[in-house]
Amino acid sequence: MTAKNLPKDFAKDAPAKTPKNKTKDKYRCNWCTGSDLYENYHDQEWGVPLKDPEALFKLLILEGMQAGLAWITVLNKREYMHKLFFGFDMSKVAAATPGDVESWLLDAGIIRHRGKLNAMIGNAQSALDIQDFSGFLWQFAPPKLRTNKNFDVPAQTDESNLMSKALKAKGFRFVGPTICYAFMQSAGMVNDHHPDCWRYSDCQKLLKAALAKT
Repeated sequence: MTAKNLPKDFAKDAPAKTPKNKTKDKYRCNWCTGSDLYENYHDQEWGVPLKDPEALFKLLILEGMQAGLAWITVLNKREYMHKLFFGFDMSKVAAATPGDVESWLLDAGIIRHRGKLNAMIGNAQSALDIQDFSGFLWQFAPPKLRTNKNFDVPAQTDESNLMSKALKAKGFRFVGPTICYAFMQSAGMVNDHHPDCWRYSDCQKLLKAALAKT
């Protein structure tokens, strides 16, 4: 989910209260309210540190798929795309053929964009050339936790710019600095939950532990 899709008042307003599920009495970041799918993603995934290279590759591809679209579109299609794109297995995606792309473009269950599909294949090939893909990505995580409770959520940062440049140098596409920062948010390399959100403290602890092992 890109930072540009967050509401302008994200940093100012307290997270919204919602009656949707078992966490109904807890406060959430207000960008995720109004949809069970969004809320579950927020509660279970967003901001939780990922170190598994296959999981990181999948997330990077999905963030690139979102370019020009709403993140909810990706969430609605990702389960089907996971099945169609070989479980986002890097070796299998890297071996996909032009014929696969033509077939995918006929499937309304995915995000049908030739450039993004070709980029996914090329990105898989590039990722396989990196010996420690997880370590390569995590080197760009800010080394210090942000503790300021009156923060604005940026669209990109110095770290995301460096990640973008490094990925592009390796041959990756659809990895601009805004996409990279959204990826860093989702992958838990930064904790951009609102300080009043019920997930903030847990994700802060998880990020601290992840950085200690980086």
